[in-house]
Amino acid sequence: MTTSTARPATGTAVVTGIGVAAPNGLGTKAWWESVREGRSGIRPLTQFDTDSYPAKLAGEVPGFDDAAHIPGRLLPQTDRMTRLALYAAAEALADARVDPSTLPDYAAGVVTASSAGGFEFGQRELQALWSQGSEYVSVYQSFAWFYAVNSGQISIRHQFRGPSAVVVSGDAGGLDAMAQARRHLRRGTRLMISGGIDSALCPWGWTARLAGGGLSPDDRPAAAYRPFAGGAGGYVAGEGGALLVLEDAATARDRGATVYGAVTGCGAAFDPTGDQGGLRRAAEAALTDAGISAAEVDAVFADAAGMPEADRAEADAIRELFGPYGVPVTAPKTMTGRLAAGGAALDLAAAMCALRDQVVPPTIHTTPAPEHTLDLVTGTPRPAELRHLLVLARERGGFHSACVVSSAG
Repeated sequence: MTTSTARPATGTAVVTGIGVAAPNGLGTKAWWESVREGRSGIRPLTQFDTDSYPAKLAGEVPGFDDAAHIPGRLLPQTDRMTRLALYAAAEALADARVDPSTLPDYAAGVVTASSAGGFEFGQRELQALWSQGSEYVSVYQSFAWFYAVNSGQISIRHQFRGPSAVVVSGDAGGLDAMAQARRHLRRGTRLMISGGIDSALCPWGWTARLAGGGLSPDDRPAAAYRPFAGGAGGYVAGEGGALLVLEDAATARDRGATVYGAVTGCGAAFDPTGDQGGLRRAAEAALTDAGISAAEVDAVFADAAGMPEADRAEADAIRELFGPYGVPVTAPKTMTGRLAAGGAALDLAAAMCALRDQVVPPTIHTTPAPEHTLDLVTGTPRPAELRHLLVLARERGGFHSACVVSSAG
């Protein structure tokens, strides 16, 4: 049973820590510097031989030494996805200056997003089953592949005994997880870790991506993923994401925490028949939840599918909300590829850093088609007075999510 250990909630959820594992930077500082400078992490995939596959580019997290970041006892029982998540969670807690051992029982919880679970681990154990027999399958296969394993391993490592969950809504999951974490804060939980980390850069995961359609066959890193461009031809897949420490504003204030910004509005919509206004409805719900109008939004972090029909639907939703060229739009995903459940969480982290630095990060390698009427921030960061930012995310099949983040001042 979860019990409240905090003072009465203010209803405002603030972000006090960020942990990042991204294709263009391991760690929040390195990643954000790359984002501001427009440095891409998209390059030829190295984790397996892609010669026989039509898509050969990916966003891989660079320089991650498993043994340096993960306790040895955890290495046999974790997938790469979980190792990256454990790294990001530890960084987020350190950034928030939180020592989990000082928290009361049931004071902290974890809600993460996942789209595929530990695919690489699962592939390895299936190969052992097929080639050697059932006695060669690891006992850890029982949970290392599972969608909820990141939440579980983070909770165990940091001894969090509060609410724990996983959200499975694909690329929209990072925003949906944040919405659920915010609800737990309102019920009295003192601290939540939330966001998403994904990794499925193995032959099994790659084949699933190819079967789903949309992966760009272009082998040029600067040309393969060009959302909103007239010649957009698909997306590049990647791994990684972000985890954020979320606290009630009163709790953060009481302990003198540094605050990036507040999660002030969340919205979601589902339309299994296609994108028939679902993204606009999700955005409107988030704006209503935040208590602001579209005119008060200072920039939009786009979902940026990289496929013509989906790009057109998103551009239409943005135009319906803000008017032609009505708001600056950015797509930092162009530097990382689409990270499944980690992508929207990384956009949330970028939005928080943008609020802190009062700058809209750039979109790279693309120029929007004129019919989209988007004020896409390209080339270099755009200094701006930022108070409210809107983050959008979608998953094929009908999931649409939106989140408003606001300056804490």
